[in-house]
Amino acid sequence: MMEEHTARAAAAAVPLPLHSESPHISRRATAFNRVFAAFYTAAILTLFYYHLASLLYPASFTSFFVSVLLFISDVVLALFWAVTQTNRMIPLRRREFPGNLEQLLKKDSDFPALDVFICTADPYKEPPMNVVNTALSVMAYEYPTQKLSVYVSDDGGSVLTLFAFIEAARFAGEWLPFCRRNGVVERNPDAFFASNKDSNSEKEKIKIMYEQMKMRVENALEKGKVEDELINGDEERMGFDKWTKSFTPRNHPPIIQVLSESSKNKDMPNLIYVSREKNAASHHHFKAGALNALLRVSAVMTNAPIILTLDCDTYSNDPQTPSRVLCYFLDPKVATNLSYIQFPQRFHGLSKNDIYASEYKRLYLFNPVGMDGLLGPAYLGTGCFFARRSFFGGPSSFEAPELSNLHPNHVVETPIKCREVLDLACVVAGCEYETHTKWGSKLGFRYGSLVEDYFTGYLLQSEGWRSIFCNPDRVAFYGDAPMNLLDAVNQVKRWVIGLLEVTFSKYSPVTFGVRSIGLLMSLSYCHNLLWSFLFFPVSVYAFLPQLALINGVSIFPKVSNPWFVLYAFLCLGAYGQDLVEFLLDGNALKKWWNDQRIWSIRSLSSYLFASMEFSLKSLGVSGFGFNVTSKVVDQEQSKRYEQELFEFGASSPMFVPMATAATVNLVGFAGGVIGIWRSRGVWEELFGQMVVAGFVVANCWPLYVAMAFRKDGGKLPLKITFLSFFLALLLCSFAAFLF
Repeated sequence: MMEEHTARAAAAAVPLPLHSESPHISRRATAFNRVFAAFYTAAILTLFYYHLASLLYPASFTSFFVSVLLFISDVVLALFWAVTQTNRMIPLRRREFPGNLEQLLKKDSDFPALDVFICTADPYKEPPMNVVNTALSVMAYEYPTQKLSVYVSDDGGSVLTLFAFIEAARFAGEWLPFCRRNGVVERNPDAFFASNKDSNSEKEKIKIMYEQMKMRVENALEKGKVEDELINGDEERMGFDKWTKSFTPRNHPPIIQVLSESSKNKDMPNLIYVSREKNAASHHHFKAGALNALLRVSAVMTNAPIILTLDCDTYSNDPQTPSRVLCYFLDPKVATNLSYIQFPQRFHGLSKNDIYASEYKRLYLFNPVGMDGLLGPAYLGTGCFFARRSFFGGPSSFEAPELSNLHPNHVVETPIKCREVLDLACVVAGCEYETHTKWGSKLGFRYGSLVEDYFTGYLLQSEGWRSIFCNPDRVAFYGDAPMNLLDAVNQVKRWVIGLLEVTFSKYSPVTFGVRSIGLLMSLSYCHNLLWSFLFFPVSVYAFLPQLALINGVSIFPKVSNPWFVLYAFLCLGAYGQDLVEFLLDGNALKKWWNDQRIWSIRSLSSYLFASMEFSLKSLGVSGFGFNVTSKVVDQEQSKRYEQELFEFGASSPMFVPMATAATVNLVGFAGGVIGIWRSRGVWEELFGQMVVAGFVVANCWPLYVAMAFRKDGGKLPLKITFLSFFLALLLCSFAAFLF
């Protein structure tokens, strides 16, 4: 009996685990992956031997030219496959045990403070009600309200956004207690009322309040101004009076408004509106500049040790998410060098089979799981919790800020509405404040790339920090995905331009990364960097075999040639490995088909035009800016999206290469069929090209429908169709001369 009591006491003395980790896949599957990778590598090297032999002993200039194009294309594809394998080496699965936090957090004062940053830039592309719902979902976290502060960065400096959040602060006074009393899990009001059809008097009352708030905000947005009768009291009027006649989105003073204060209302966290100063003479560094302004303003006002960054459309789907984060930040074994905890990006409202592949399974799920076994995932721009300390140098090399109030260990004791605090907050939100400081280079979020998230996470890991990927069963955050093809490819084009900026900077993972984070981790970061170079092999395989096919010329080994088996293994192996990964994650075959189709579309649009734009900018010929992806939903467009009809309605030069490829492949496939029918003996020689052309034709089916059969607003514009026909004719004429 005494022994049993002693054992029980000893067990009680051992702290319960806060988290665990295990291999993401079985040892047998890992072993199979590595064996397959070894065979596939050998096959790639054999293919290179075949290409080099063809280059050394060309039959003609044309065959030499074709061999060069195919060799370069296969080198790029081989590199892309190789860097993908680094994320399949040591994949990790993690679990958190939030219930065990009770042993550390006995009372509310034991919780570390949490600052939430939400960024928006344009009320007409990012509707204020979307941003409001995001803010309300995190304000309603299961977290001590006196420890929670939500900062909204309005980089468009819009009075309409401020009005929306004044309304949100009023509504939150009813919404937050309602959620806690009723144990509501889905704390985004819009999502809650859309999915919860049960009715009771309390819920109906809250719903009416929400609909009235929504109507006031949307009416103001439609009119483009806030009517006087909507302004309550002198304090609100003073805030709106800051929008003078000289006030523009690109030229205005800093504006900081405290909309709710936890010290005044125990049910409400702090809610602060921030619009940093803008003028035409200063570079504002896009989203990274806005985040650094929030980092400084929050340091002056609350200075929480943990920071959550969110896009304006990324709302919380689980009020317990901060508890999962604390399972890592409160564990001294991992917290010492832990910079951030990244959650996967998930999207609501996707079409059944995700026609635009907006889930980015590899970018947002497969790669982070693989990187977690190394130094941790890349920063994905939203749904990420940071340790504030990590923005001030490495774990063992602290970079002191220029003001003591910005120090990560500075304790804020003054109320956030104190004039002294607000004045200093306006100073650090000024556009000239960063001049001759280390902000953007050694402090805060990093400047130098349009993909500030990728660049910042990469440099933080280069300084010695690591990160963790947290992927709980219940989705932590949901965001909006583009509902038309042009928005989808424009978004990726912007990312690729940013990735090219990193590639050709002194911090390139190819050079600096290998020294600072090691070979495997730098190769993992190179997976995204290689996106821009994929336009070349995809363009070659989308046009060259088909143009040769039109002229009856074979460029691949014939079926009876042993080299054909090598080509077949490499093609089927790469696609098969990708397909298996998708299916094991629980995805349907059609979703994988859409994913690989969009990969080709991006290569011929986003990747190609990003490379061209970056090259022109590097030569000083052209520049580019940051274009906000529209979150506004058109009803007709939304209906077509749900029906999984591709949206080509807008006239864009980015549609021309893919439309031209679709035309050339259809002509090439038809020409190949006719050639084989006329001369049965050539099928062995042309079979490889027929397979490639047939595969592209199958992928381009939505494009053919949009060209010829659709009558709705999503059809391909006639001028794009005619231009693609003209370019296809030019290519066929050139091929007739070449072959």
